Amino acid sequence: MVLMDIRMPGMDGIEATEHLAGPGVAHPVKVVALTTFDLDEYVVSALRAGASGFLLKDAPALLLLDGIRAVAGGDALLAPNITRRLLERFVAAHPLVPADMASALATLTPRELQVLGLVGRGLSNDEIAQQLYLGETTVKSHVSSLLSKLGRRDRVQLVVLAYEAGVVRPGAG
Repeated sequence: MVLMDIRMPGMDGIEATEHLAGPGVAHPVKVVALTTFDLDEYVVSALRAGASGFLLKDAPALLLLDGIRAVAGGDALLAPNITRRLLERFVAAHPLVPADMASALATLTPRELQVLGLVGRGLSNDEIAQQLYLGETTVKSHVSSLLSKLGRRDRVQLVVLAYEAGVVRPGAG
Protein backbone atom coordinates (compact mmCIF):
# COMPACT_ATOMS: atom_id res chain seq x y z
CA MET A 1 0.00 0.00 0.00
CA VAL A 2 1.16 3.53 -0.79
CA LEU A 3 0.13 6.84 0.77
CA MET A 4 0.53 9.20 -2.18
CA ASP A 5 0.82 12.96 -1.97
CA ILE A 6 -0.93 14.59 -4.92
CA ARG A 7 1.48 17.48 -5.41
CA MET A 8 5.11 16.48 -5.60
CA PRO A 9 8.08 17.79 -7.56
CA GLY A 10 8.93 15.92 -10.74
CA MET A 11 6.23 13.31 -11.22
CA ASP A 12 3.01 14.37 -9.51
CA GLY A 13 0.99 11.98 -7.37
CA ILE A 14 -1.69 11.42 -10.02
CA GLU A 15 0.85 10.22 -12.57
CA ALA A 16 2.64 8.10 -9.97
CA THR A 17 -0.68 6.56 -8.93
CA GLU A 18 -1.43 5.67 -12.53
CA HIS A 19 1.95 3.88 -12.80
CA LEU A 20 1.27 1.95 -9.59
CA ALA A 21 -2.46 1.24 -9.75
CA GLY A 22 -3.83 2.42 -13.06
CA PRO A 23 -5.57 0.55 -15.82
CA GLY A 24 -3.33 -2.10 -17.35
CA VAL A 25 -0.97 -2.39 -14.37
CA ALA A 26 -0.21 -6.11 -14.01
CA HIS A 27 0.08 -6.12 -10.20
CA PRO A 28 -1.59 -2.93 -8.96
CA VAL A 29 -0.70 -1.46 -5.60
CA LYS A 30 -3.40 -0.04 -3.35
CA VAL A 31 -2.98 3.73 -3.27
CA VAL A 32 -4.51 6.25 -0.89
CA ALA A 33 -4.15 9.79 -2.18
CA LEU A 34 -3.32 12.22 0.61
CA THR A 35 -3.32 15.96 0.09
CA THR A 36 -4.00 19.35 1.61
CA PHE A 37 -5.90 20.39 -1.52
CA ASP A 38 -9.63 19.71 -1.29
CA LEU A 39 -10.29 20.06 -5.03
CA ASP A 40 -12.74 17.91 -6.99
CA GLU A 41 -10.37 17.76 -9.96
CA TYR A 42 -7.76 16.07 -7.75
CA VAL A 43 -10.31 13.61 -6.37
CA VAL A 44 -11.57 12.60 -9.81
CA SER A 45 -8.08 12.44 -11.30
CA ALA A 46 -6.75 10.31 -8.45
CA LEU A 47 -9.67 7.88 -8.65
CA ARG A 48 -9.36 7.62 -12.43
CA ALA A 49 -5.64 6.96 -12.00
CA GLY A 50 -6.46 3.97 -9.77
CA ALA A 51 -6.43 5.31 -6.21
CA SER A 52 -8.62 3.38 -3.79
CA GLY A 53 -8.89 6.23 -1.33
CA PHE A 54 -8.65 9.99 -1.06
CA LEU A 55 -8.02 11.69 2.27
CA LEU A 56 -7.04 15.15 3.37
CA LYS A 57 -3.93 15.76 5.43
CA ASP A 58 -5.90 17.67 8.04
CA ALA A 59 -8.08 14.62 8.76
CA PRO A 60 -7.96 13.34 12.34
CA ALA A 61 -5.33 10.63 12.87
CA LEU A 62 -8.00 8.05 13.65
CA LEU A 63 -9.71 8.69 10.30
CA LEU A 64 -6.37 8.34 8.51
CA LEU A 65 -5.70 5.02 10.23
CA ASP A 66 -9.23 3.74 9.61
CA GLY A 67 -8.96 4.82 5.98
CA ILE A 68 -5.67 3.00 5.49
CA ARG A 69 -7.11 -0.13 7.13
CA ALA A 70 -10.25 0.05 4.98
CA VAL A 71 -8.29 0.32 1.74
CA ALA A 72 -5.87 -2.41 2.85
CA GLY A 73 -8.93 -4.60 3.45
CA GLY A 74 -10.20 -4.04 -0.08
CA ASP A 75 -12.64 -1.20 0.46
CA ALA A 76 -12.55 2.26 -1.08
CA LEU A 77 -12.66 5.44 0.96
CA LEU A 78 -13.19 9.16 0.45
CA ALA A 79 -12.87 11.85 3.08
CA PRO A 80 -16.37 12.47 4.53
CA ASN A 81 -16.63 16.07 3.31
CA ILE A 82 -15.60 14.98 -0.21
CA THR A 83 -18.15 12.16 -0.17
CA ARG A 84 -20.89 14.58 0.88
CA ARG A 85 -19.97 17.09 -1.82
CA LEU A 86 -19.77 14.44 -4.58
CA LEU A 87 -23.11 12.97 -3.51
CA GLU A 88 -24.73 16.42 -3.58
CA ARG A 89 -23.40 16.98 -7.10
CA PHE A 90 -24.50 13.52 -8.23
CA VAL A 91 -28.03 14.08 -6.93
CA ALA A 92 -28.18 17.51 -8.57
CA ALA A 93 -26.91 16.09 -11.87
CA HIS A 94 -29.31 13.13 -11.81
CA PRO A 95 -32.70 14.46 -10.78
CA LEU A 96 -35.39 12.05 -9.74
CA VAL A 97 -37.92 12.23 -12.54
CA PRO A 98 -41.47 11.23 -11.55
CA ALA A 99 -42.68 8.10 -13.35
CA ASP A 100 -45.39 9.96 -15.30
CA MET A 101 -42.87 12.56 -16.51
CA ALA A 102 -40.33 9.86 -17.41
CA SER A 103 -42.90 7.96 -19.46
CA ALA A 104 -43.98 11.16 -21.22
CA LEU A 105 -40.35 11.99 -22.02
CA ALA A 106 -39.88 8.47 -23.36
CA THR A 107 -42.46 9.22 -26.07
CA LEU A 108 -40.33 12.02 -27.48
CA THR A 109 -38.19 11.59 -30.56
CA PRO A 110 -34.49 12.46 -30.31
CA ARG A 111 -35.17 15.66 -32.28
CA GLU A 112 -38.02 16.61 -29.92
CA LEU A 113 -35.67 16.13 -26.95
CA GLN A 114 -33.16 18.44 -28.64
CA VAL A 115 -35.85 21.05 -29.21
CA LEU A 116 -37.05 20.70 -25.60
CA GLY A 117 -33.49 21.33 -24.38
CA LEU A 118 -33.18 24.44 -26.52
CA VAL A 119 -36.61 25.72 -25.47
CA GLY A 120 -35.50 25.09 -21.89
CA ARG A 121 -32.43 27.27 -22.48
CA GLY A 122 -34.74 30.07 -23.62
CA LEU A 123 -34.07 30.04 -27.36
CA SER A 124 -36.72 31.37 -29.73
CA ASN A 125 -38.10 29.30 -32.62
CA ASP A 126 -35.87 31.21 -35.02
CA GLU A 127 -32.76 30.60 -32.88
CA ILE A 128 -33.61 26.90 -32.58
CA ALA A 129 -34.14 26.68 -36.34
CA GLN A 130 -30.72 28.25 -36.97
CA GLN A 131 -28.96 26.02 -34.46
CA LEU A 132 -30.54 22.78 -35.72
CA TYR A 133 -30.57 23.80 -39.42
CA LEU A 134 -34.33 23.48 -39.62
CA GLY A 135 -37.08 25.69 -40.96
CA GLU A 136 -38.89 27.80 -38.40
CA THR A 137 -42.16 26.08 -39.35
CA THR A 138 -40.58 22.71 -38.53
CA VAL A 139 -39.51 24.02 -35.13
CA LYS A 140 -43.02 25.32 -34.47
CA SER A 141 -44.32 21.85 -35.33
CA HIS A 142 -41.87 20.26 -32.87
CA VAL A 143 -42.87 22.72 -30.13
CA SER A 144 -46.56 21.99 -30.75
CA SER A 145 -45.83 18.28 -30.56
CA LEU A 146 -43.94 18.79 -27.28
CA LEU A 147 -46.83 20.75 -25.78
CA SER A 148 -49.27 18.01 -26.79
CA LYS A 149 -47.18 14.98 -25.78
CA LEU A 150 -46.10 16.51 -22.46
CA GLY A 151 -49.51 17.99 -21.58
CA ARG A 152 -48.21 21.52 -21.22
CA ARG A 153 -50.01 24.70 -22.25
CA ASP A 154 -47.11 27.01 -23.13
CA ARG A 155 -43.35 27.42 -23.53
CA VAL A 156 -42.93 28.51 -19.92
CA GLN A 157 -44.24 25.16 -18.75
CA LEU A 158 -41.89 23.42 -21.19
CA VAL A 159 -38.96 25.34 -19.68
CA VAL A 160 -39.95 24.30 -16.16
CA LEU A 161 -40.36 20.68 -17.24
CA ALA A 162 -36.98 20.72 -19.03
CA TYR A 163 -35.28 21.79 -15.78
CA GLU A 164 -37.28 19.46 -13.54
CA ALA A 165 -36.52 16.48 -15.79
CA GLY A 166 -32.82 17.31 -16.02
CA VAL A 167 -32.96 17.93 -19.79
CA VAL A 168 -31.47 21.34 -18.99
CA ARG A 169 -29.29 22.02 -15.97
CA PRO A 170 -28.73 25.37 -14.29
CA GLY A 171 -25.55 26.98 -15.51
CA ALA A 172 -25.29 24.72 -18.58
CA GLY A 173 -24.53 26.74 -21.68
